[in-house]
Amino acid sequence: MISACQRFGRSNQNPAVIPGREQGEPGTQRTLKDHTMDQTTPITRERIAATATAIRRFVRRTPLVEADMSDFGLPAGPLTFKLELLQHSGSFKARGAFANLLLREVPAAGVVAASGGNHGVAVAYAAQCLEVPATIFVPDITSPAKADRIRGYGAHLVVAGTRYADALAASETHVAQTGAMPVHAFDQAETLLGQGTVGMELEEDAPDIDTLLVAVGGGGLIGGIAAWYDGGIKIIAVEPEQAPTLHAAFAAGMPVDAPAGGIAADSLAPRRVGELMFSIARTHVAEVVLVSDDAIREAQSALWSGLRVVTEPGGAAAFAALLCGRYRPSPGERVAVLLCGANTTAVNFEG
Repeated sequence: MISACQRFGRSNQNPAVIPGREQGEPGTQRTLKDHTMDQTTPITRERIAATATAIRRFVRRTPLVEADMSDFGLPAGPLTFKLELLQHSGSFKARGAFANLLLREVPAAGVVAASGGNHGVAVAYAAQCLEVPATIFVPDITSPAKADRIRGYGAHLVVAGTRYADALAASETHVAQTGAMPVHAFDQAETLLGQGTVGMELEEDAPDIDTLLVAVGGGGLIGGIAAWYDGGIKIIAVEPEQAPTLHAAFAAGMPVDAPAGGIAADSLAPRRVGELMFSIARTHVAEVVLVSDDAIREAQSALWSGLRVVTEPGGAAAFAALLCGRYRPSPGERVAVLLCGANTTAVNFEG
């Protein structure tokens, strides 16, 4: 698979400039590219906006679809879908991948990522576009659709273990041996900044929404979005019952290990949520809702029947909370749902 953006190369990077006293002496500016952010880096609206500028030419501004909840057999009310599944590489993950590769110094050894699938696809795509070597570690539960896309983008694919945590451990060994730059799927400042640009776009295109439903795995997406909105709307986290990472963290008051199974395990089942996102979620996420595998399947079917939109299980999880009644809007509440991924083999055009 040859990407149309491969012609850009790294020489065309345009690192964002972030003003602020923490970047240097008063009155000075410093590019994000000048350093790699760490666990103390604040995920702010200013930084997200600067990241959006840096990655703009490499990512799509994904569209909205306006619907009504009655279209899906629910009580009537406005409903907005953000179609982030139309993003390059098939999921929102491309934003965080490009943020990492554009805002950090990439060594000659290239980049390495551990992923249930979508993050690996996104890093492979971004690496191909920027002509950077990439090695992607995935567990054996990764769907064939995602594994094929990683290979198709020219990355070296390594299957390691049965869960995301196994792939992560193997990737860390690879980093130690080669000096490649790790691109974490969710617990990296640049990753959250990139994912936060979804919230920036949504606020610009749908400024009147009251509530946003977002699926959660490791939490990079909801962390970045919640940081952007900074309490301006109600944000509802949605997780599979068999992978309740944020639910468990909220109950314990800190990120803790949780089960990692279910139909969406290749996208929403890390062992625990990230440290960076947890402090944001604890402040700005209103509620964590758990949905069953059956509810996720029903949401996939309803999205196809009602919108002719195909999602993978993780991409439909947020809508499942609305469809099955785990989240019930108040009368007049303006709800938005993020459809975050579509890397699936469920589509068959034969016959």
